[in-house]
Amino acid sequence: MQELQNPKERNLESTPGPTLVQDPMNTDPNSLRTRGWKKWLNYSSIVKQVPFFLFLALLAVIYIYNGHNADKTIRNINRTAQEVKELQYEYKSVKSEVMFRSKESELAKAVEPLGLKELLVPPAILSVQPNN
Repeated sequence: MQELQNPKERNLESTPGPTLVQDPMNTDPNSLRTRGWKKWLNYSSIVKQVPFFLFLALLAVIYIYNGHNADKTIRNINRTAQEVKELQYEYKSVKSEVMFRSKESELAKAVEPLGLKELLVPPAILSVQPNN
């Protein structure tokens, strides 16, 4: 070990040499592929990622809330549309009934029990003469 601490030898050891391409099917436990996922599964890196996981959880909650809110809004719109249809039907039926009852013949039938009859002669016109 003392030999490696010598600066000259350290420089010799770290000189760039030909780079080796890692075989993706390599099962060597010290290969770059197996060391990569272990680097992400240690305690300190997981603790560093906690805020990001909380952010993702918050986004998931917002996404679920948005879906429920959209469903509730659609139900309200459908219920309001149904009420509008019912009110349109009621308006049309009441309007047709009023139009039917306001006909002259229907009015005459309605006021006959009260002793009122339709005038056969036109009404007399009264005029006031000025006193000069």
